[in-house]
Amino acid sequence: MAVQILVADDHPLFRDAIKSAISVPLGDDLETPVISEAGDFGAAMTVLNENPEMDLVLLDLSMPGSSGLSALVSVRAAFPAVPVIVISGTDDVTTVRRSVELGASGFISKSARMETIRKGVANVLAGEIALPEGMNLGSEHDPEIEDLIRRIRTLTPQQARVLGMLGEGLLNKQIAYELGVSEATIKAHVSAVLQKLNVDSRTQAVILLSKIGADMLREDQE
Repeated sequence: MAVQILVADDHPLFRDAIKSAISVPLGDDLETPVISEAGDFGAAMTVLNENPEMDLVLLDLSMPGSSGLSALVSVRAAFPAVPVIVISGTDDVTTVRRSVELGASGFISKSARMETIRKGVANVLAGEIALPEGMNLGSEHDPEIEDLIRRIRTLTPQQARVLGMLGEGLLNKQIAYELGVSEATIKAHVSAVLQKLNVDSRTQAVILLSKIGADMLREDQE
């Protein structure tokens, strides 16, 4: 049986490296995976909408169209049954821990060897969690971030999708179009999101969401 894997990263050379690493059978009774690609977050969501039975997503956190961990929030909300492995050049324990707390099934550093990438993907396909070897995730040391993650986890799947789209800069009308609902429904979702995040405006919600991956984004831009 062939599994379907989406590799979402804006660097073609890295996508090629990932494909090379995982273009082999990744478990007993599994054929070589069928691999799809996306170079930005919008393209990744399009692929997932067209293939909602995708078996795994390898998701870069710094693609055009997304802002850090908001991409993970969006994918997990829209496709809760699809496992996601975060791939990032920033592999500090804080980024890894926050990724897992927001629903990632694994984390692979962009500096990992091909054998490590292959093993991590195979482990997640087998229902396990894949983390950098020897890493102890510990606990969140920032009370504000800890509270934010707790609040995000109280959102319904649709509310989390709306939050992720707010993070992408979409207007209510655009979100309504993407989700196939009325603008009034989106306004209700936005109000619920603001209440659960304990903020007064969508701008404050986006700023709060960006704080989760702020350190990671700064390092990626250096």
